[in-house]
Amino acid sequence: MPPPPPVPLVAYLTLSAILFVLGVAGFLIRKNLITMFMSIELMLNAVNLSFVSFSYHLKQTDGHLFTFFVMVVAAAEAAVGLAIILTVFKNRATLMVDEVDSLKL
Repeated sequence: MPPPPPVPLVAYLTLSAILFVLGVAGFLIRKNLITMFMSIELMLNAVNLSFVSFSYHLKQTDGHLFTFFVMVVAAAEAAVGLAIILTVFKNRATLMVDEVDSLKL
């Protein structure tokens, strides 16, 4: 039995674009800080998918290295972002962006 044909690059880029658009829509439409935070992570993962797709298609390792750096930045962003979200929730007792209108206590 022959191996299945490889998935074309266009399929990966289409999936990446769909994920990125969903992330942008989630960030712009939703007003919950946690949902907005997850939308940013979704956008970063969409960019990672396109980096790895191009890297595999061009048979170079640059995309994998960029993906590694994006993952490091995303991990740092997750740590700092969650700490900020927890502090906002502790001080305001809400995570709705409309109700958290200033950084003053």
